[in-house]
Amino acid sequence: MNSKLGDKLRQIRKLKGFSLREVESKTGISNAYLSQLERGSASNPSPKKLKSLAECYGIPYADLLSLAGYLPKDNEIQQGLFASSVDARSNTALGSAIKNAELSEEEESLVAQYITFLKSQRK
Repeated sequence: MNSKLGDKLRQIRKLKGFSLREVESKTGISNAYLSQLERGSASNPSPKKLKSLAECYGIPYADLLSLAGYLPKDNEIQQGLFASSVDARSNTALGSAIKNAELSEEEESLVAQYITFLKSQRK
C-alpha cells in the first residue's frame, strides 16, 4: 500500500483536470484500479501501468517508479514531481515561480489543492 504514490497521482490528475474516466480512456487502466491506486489500497502497481500514467500526465516515469518503491528513494525526485507536472507552462510566470520555489512537500500539496479549487470555481 502506497499512499504517497496515490496522493501524488490524485494531485496531478486533478491539476491536469482529468476525471478517472478520462484517464481510463487515455491509458486503458480501469477507473476502479485508478481509484484504488489513488487511495493507496492497490499494492505493487506494474511498471507498465506506471509508464502509461507518466505518459498521460506528462511526468517523468522514473519519478513514479521511485514513489512506487521500484527505484531508490530520492527526495529531490519526489519533490520535483509537482514542478514537472507544470512543465508545459514553464514559459509562464506561474510555471517559472513553481519550478523555482523550492516548495516543501506540504507547500506543494497546498498549492496543488488551491489550483484544483480555482479550477472548480470556473463557470
